[in-house]
Amino acid sequence: MFDKAFIPYGGYYTTPFSKWQGTLQNEHSIELGAKSSNAWFKSRNLDPNEELDYLYLGITVGQKRVFYGASWASTLMGAPDIPGQTLMHACATSTTTLYNAAAAVQLGNAQTAYCLLVDRCSNGPHTVWPNPKGPGGEVISENWNMDNMAGDPSTGIGMIYTAERVANDNGFTKEQADELTFRRYEQYADSLKDDRAFQRKYMMPVEVRISKRETIHLEADEGVNETSKEALNKLKPTTEDGILTFGSQTHPADGNAGIMVTSQENAARLSTDSAIPIQIISYGYARAEKATMPQAPVPAVKMALERAGLSIHDMTAIKNHNPFIVNDMYLAKELGIDPTNINNYGSSLVFGHPQAPTVGRLLIEAIEETVLKGGGYALATGCAAGDNGAAIIVKVG
Repeated sequence: MFDKAFIPYGGYYTTPFSKWQGTLQNEHSIELGAKSSNAWFKSRNLDPNEELDYLYLGITVGQKRVFYGASWASTLMGAPDIPGQTLMHACATSTTTLYNAAAAVQLGNAQTAYCLLVDRCSNGPHTVWPNPKGPGGEVISENWNMDNMAGDPSTGIGMIYTAERVANDNGFTKEQADELTFRRYEQYADSLKDDRAFQRKYMMPVEVRISKRETIHLEADEGVNETSKEALNKLKPTTEDGILTFGSQTHPADGNAGIMVTSQENAARLSTDSAIPIQIISYGYARAEKATMPQAPVPAVKMALERAGLSIHDMTAIKNHNPFIVNDMYLAKELGIDPTNINNYGSSLVFGHPQAPTVGRLLIEAIEETVLKGGGYALATGCAAGDNGAAIIVKVG
């Protein structure tokens, strides 16, 4: 439970999310994230070296020189004098990074912390590990993305099979999955109305240099496919006897996000509208039964709600990271809520999943949705590799 940690209204941004092997495929995620943050601070006429005293770098997919992590990122983004640390919690990296920042502010260890959330799933690293006992000096290799999507080393079970297990245990059908998936595309379409009015509240274009002579600006999400109920119904499940198709699961992506966490007084000064305070309220975490990853957000949400003394029905906006539509189906069933009314204005199922910044974007969208609704509580949650779950609640206005 927190009472001293606040997010300035407008004290955050995300870049567009770019499809796997798309426009951002060759951009170093730490360098791009720092560059994006630097541009965002300039757009706000803020000096990060003066305003910040600590950086939390959230990243899950290794990049060259990640050993220096937060200290390198802070230097690149224009705050060379501040220290920091690097955090990794798979798909819950945003949530856990924000928790650490809130705890630092709550305890007085930091006045203003900055969460820089970066990842590039495209062209994922291939690590070669020495194997002294290998015949002929053979090495052990790992593809950071593909190998870990394919199987949890604790169970040997791939992520999609955890979703299919939850679907089977709960009697979910392909028809139900397709119907709710289409609803997610309708919700995302709402964020594009009026020339992307909703997204423009928080999304900042990113500049990418293709060559010495060519620079492009990525203005909006790249890789969101158009679909229909009929098209979804025609897709075949990707596993035998399963209900999930390529339409009802997310796609890897690239992008970054930044969120400031500070005191109430400082948040009011840094806010683009001081009449909209955003207080971080509580954090919850959980680990579900092995190989049931989509179930993990439920106990995490329950912990966050209990710590805050709130009910799920007190939430004005709910965002759930949905690598599979089963995640939303299970969350709604267990918490007794309407699955068609969560994940308004977009979700990772549709706009993609660059790992670390994903739930950060979901929280930002939940804040903006709550503002549009006149204030209240916003919840952002999601599962993470290893059957983990995390949730965070903020009070808006």
